[in-house]
Amino acid sequence: MGNPATNEDVVRRYAEASAARDFDGLAQIRHPDWQALWPQSGERVIGHACWAEIAQRYPGGQPEIHLDRLIGSEDRWVVTPSNTIARIVGSGDFWWGEWQMTYPDGRAYECVTLIEMRDGLIWRETVYWAEPFEAPDWRRPYVEQANQPTA
Repeated sequence: MGNPATNEDVVRRYAEASAARDFDGLAQIRHPDWQALWPQSGERVIGHACWAEIAQRYPGGQPEIHLDRLIGSEDRWVVTPSNTIARIVGSGDFWWGEWQMTYPDGRAYECVTLIEMRDGLIWRETVYWAEPFEAPDWRRPYVEQANQPTA
């Protein structure tokens, strides 16, 4: 993968490698002290090797990932190798991204990751998962459906 010139390049390549399940590519972009925090389960994954074992041993197979966007400060749009449109944004050491994850049993989750960089590499991620749910009828007069086109 070489050494990307900017943090934006690193984050874009990281998102592409994640969606493609490119474990070697992820290892090259992750800092030697990389870790992932999963606040909802109270877990911390220390190091790429432990994460790779978790991903490869997931019951029923690895989840499918569809990246929505990566956010920093200035918008740029790109198409990933899997033809998913992603918003790649900004500069600096702090980024966030949104994606959907579909597990082998068909459950779909909306996900958010907070990405911190160090020395030009991905150093730490904090990841949140949430199952989609139907909006209650009582809110209908006050909202629009976000997944519907606006007039």
